[in-house]
Amino acid sequence: MKRTLFLLLTLLCIQSLVFPQTDFNKPPEWSKNVIWYQIFVERFYNGDKSNDPKPENINIAPVNMFAPKGWSVTPWTRNWFELEDWAKATGKPFNYIAMYRRYGGDLQGVLDKLDYLKNLGITALFLNPINDANSLHKYDARNYHHVDVNFGPDPAGDNKIIASEKPNDPSTWKWTSADKLFLKLIKEAHKRNMKIILDYSWNHTGTTFWAWQDILKNQSLSPYKDWYDIKSFDNPATPQNEFAYKGWMNVETLPELKKVDITTERKSGHPYEGNINEGAKQHIFAVTKRWLAPDGDTSKGIDGYRLDVADQIGLGFWRDYRKYVRSIQPNAYLVGEIWWEEWPDQLMNPAPYTQGDIFDAVMFYQVYRPARYFFAKTLYDIDAKQLKDSLEFQWSRVPKANRYAMMNTSSTHDVPRLLTCFYNSNKYKFKSTPNDDPAYKTGKPDEETYRRVRLYLVHLFTTIGAPQIWNGEELGMWGADDPHSRKPLWWKEFKFEPETRNNYQPGPKEYDKVGFNKIQYEWYKKLISIRKSNPVLASGDIAFLTTEGKKLSYKRFDDKNEIIVLFNLEPNEQTFTLPEKAVYKNLLTNKNISAKSITLQSLTSAVLKKLK
Repeated sequence: MKRTLFLLLTLLCIQSLVFPQTDFNKPPEWSKNVIWYQIFVERFYNGDKSNDPKPENINIAPVNMFAPKGWSVTPWTRNWFELEDWAKATGKPFNYIAMYRRYGGDLQGVLDKLDYLKNLGITALFLNPINDANSLHKYDARNYHHVDVNFGPDPAGDNKIIASEKPNDPSTWKWTSADKLFLKLIKEAHKRNMKIILDYSWNHTGTTFWAWQDILKNQSLSPYKDWYDIKSFDNPATPQNEFAYKGWMNVETLPELKKVDITTERKSGHPYEGNINEGAKQHIFAVTKRWLAPDGDTSKGIDGYRLDVADQIGLGFWRDYRKYVRSIQPNAYLVGEIWWEEWPDQLMNPAPYTQGDIFDAVMFYQVYRPARYFFAKTLYDIDAKQLKDSLEFQWSRVPKANRYAMMNTSSTHDVPRLLTCFYNSNKYKFKSTPNDDPAYKTGKPDEETYRRVRLYLVHLFTTIGAPQIWNGEELGMWGADDPHSRKPLWWKEFKFEPETRNNYQPGPKEYDKVGFNKIQYEWYKKLISIRKSNPVLASGDIAFLTTEGKKLSYKRFDDKNEIIVLFNLEPNEQTFTLPEKAVYKNLLTNKNISAKSITLQSLTSAVLKKLK
């Protein structure tokens, strides 16, 4: 008995050393040290062509969204703007067609590219929704508790397994082949010392969701009728259908889960006190536990969640959610998407969500926007002092620990790609597609844009907060706002058709050569290596040194290390005075200098590590 107790205590001690338990109100320690890589599975890599979607896999009833006649999977390397034959036959515009396109990306594709990501230096994966759904984006879940059948090796078999369950009874839930492949992905990611988190929207489901289907069938007699915000049920005694409900942002394919116990004003873009219907909430909790601790084993589970449209759900729910998540996995990371308070000018205040009782971080668009206005050439230019003031203002809103755990988001599935965002001079995220502005540039950026993006990336990997990369940015991809930011990735091994450059403009067609950009890839890899090799960039303090016009410098430092980061965005060469004459190594060039000052050419930077 004593020997058994001794071994148990020894094991617990070892586990506490390897996995130090996080204080409830603090982000997990690992979150400030990671390099995030966001994956949109359907457009990432097709590792298994046998599971490619069929027309019936993308039909969304009862809202009459069916695959067009003759529909087929689009070839990965096709000109993005060239319509397929089935698409041309519809007579519909490009954005309508984009909803129906599938390229066959799947979880096997992610597994196939794990070593690529490891070699790049990635240490944390953020997967856009992989829950079972008919749409491309998958925020309209058919099943929360299963992986999409077309992301696994046996779609038909998985559908049979799902049909054999009682979806509101977790004791009947089974593991489909797609689920098992995801569990394998978790294991393989952890084997490579990568964290992995899943993206979920607990605000709404899709119209094919099992509980919603029961409501459509049984109306007011459905046991799930209180799960949703239903305004009226159908009266079978009348010829018309009176069934009406609230969809997120009035989108009929996204029925909202019902919000309850609301005690403050509910307004989009503002936090409010409230919760979610108890039945739906318990189902959400069961799904959450399923992925955090598969079969009760947290070592086989994910490392946290990215929570979609978090402002649409009351703070009371989020407080309960954090308590539940941390009771299962004390080192789990929760990052919320809070975005526009008033679009397109006012971003939300992260403070209500980052005080230790809700999220560990938010997707920190709030620091990207001013950085873009400093590093890019736009109509909203700011100088170095304004950038400093903007960053310090955003950092001051949240506790220090959360500041370092922030997911520093530059581009995602919801915004233009970084190169295209820098190539255009418009207001951030405003009229950022050729549909909204025919003059919006969607082709290959000019050389100055590449240089400015590389300067911004130096800032991203040397500032406070964890850097995030939207899949494909390191390959040199460009593209306007959704859907154009969701092109299939330009892998090195593929040869792509030239892409139409002036796709929405009159006149003769022009084309760009597209594909893997080695220079861009090597730049990302270098900056990731610098970040990982110098922990002071993840955990050190920051102090601004130069904020004059378009000259910017700051230092990251702790008791033992100091790194000085300098940028010259002036039109001419500029000289920067260093804090002291010392020997420094420029981590961008691997050359040593001994000086009290350094001169930089226009649109260049330096990352100087003070040597002992």
